[in-house]
Amino acid sequence: MDFAADRLLSVASSASEGASQKARELIARGVDVISLASGEPDFETPAHVVDAADKAMRAGQTRYTGPGGTPELKKAVIEKFKRDNGLNYDLSEVIASAGAKNMVFLALMATTNPGDEVIVPAPYWVSYTEMTKLVGGTPVVIKGPENNGFKIDADILEGAITPRSRWLLLNSPSNPNGTVYRREELEALATVVRRYPQLLVMTDEIYEHIVFDGLEVLSFAKVAPDLKDRTLTINGVSKSYAMTGWRIGFAGGAADLIKAMSKVQSQTVGAISSISQAGAVAALMGPQDFLKERSDIFQQRRDKVLARLAHVPHIRCIRPSGAFYLFVECKSLIGKKTAKGITLQNDTDVAEFLLDEALVVVVPGSAYGISPYFRMSIATSMERLDAACDRIIRAIEGLR
Repeated sequence: MDFAADRLLSVASSASEGASQKARELIARGVDVISLASGEPDFETPAHVVDAADKAMRAGQTRYTGPGGTPELKKAVIEKFKRDNGLNYDLSEVIASAGAKNMVFLALMATTNPGDEVIVPAPYWVSYTEMTKLVGGTPVVIKGPENNGFKIDADILEGAITPRSRWLLLNSPSNPNGTVYRREELEALATVVRRYPQLLVMTDEIYEHIVFDGLEVLSFAKVAPDLKDRTLTINGVSKSYAMTGWRIGFAGGAADLIKAMSKVQSQTVGAISSISQAGAVAALMGPQDFLKERSDIFQQRRDKVLARLAHVPHIRCIRPSGAFYLFVECKSLIGKKTAKGITLQNDTDVAEFLLDEALVVVVPGSAYGISPYFRMSIATSMERLDAACDRIIRAIEGLR
């Protein structure tokens, strides 16, 4: 019996979560798999955050909160946006939810009518297009040149806008390829957005504190303050503060937009974890010095893996400017035969080959809207990354 609603027919499951789950299952069976699939930092949640959550529990803060977050968390979010992004919001203009992922869904659900278009630059995080379909919208996928990190420019954006365009969705630093939009690039996009008053801008800045080579991450709403009321700025504590399991994301935007999102949340998630909210307050208001230290470690890992794979035949690593992934071009692997006589026909086959013969889990680029590539996470120890590189190199050398 088919229980699924028709709306799910065009929606794919998360490829990155599927790959991570496959890795978990193999590890549980005792297989020595190295998973480079997960978008999850390997650092521990800071001790002062854990202590704050423990204190909140023991103080009885274990009951429902308001659907948009506790007053304490909202005030911490306001302070964070002001401190880190130069953005000023009041209490009616911020909302917290169960992760930045859910924040994207709330925004789409609250604002997108059937047939409305959401402009999504590729490569994109796997859920942007699927959530758009889930709420009845139409994803419009565009891409810029690879030699500029696939970043779109004003002309590319203008060419994608129609009367049905509702959102432009920007992710910087991006998942999967770690690209970072510079001030002049955001200004050029803002020039186009101003000409289309129906177009809103959603910026996913969840990786803002994981940035390399001295680059600055700028919020679109800061670069274009006159568009602040048409911009939803999304962030959270998952990546920078190593709090993926705590499930706290937040956003700032126009009061009417936040009100609409809160209405959706009140009838779906309802109140989010009071304990996690207490931890998020401690994260946002506590020491911030470790963020740069951890970002530096990710940069060291990036540099090491880039050096290890730089001369491996048939693959080419794109140098990321932020986040904790490498996006690897594998066009020259297509058509190669494995030791088992299997011909690699696409990047899904490449990912299966690396799992089968190297015991390394990666995610095919097709999940992110661009082929043939694969994404590998560097959010694991240098020792494990070295071992993964050894395995990948040996497997590729065995192709014919």
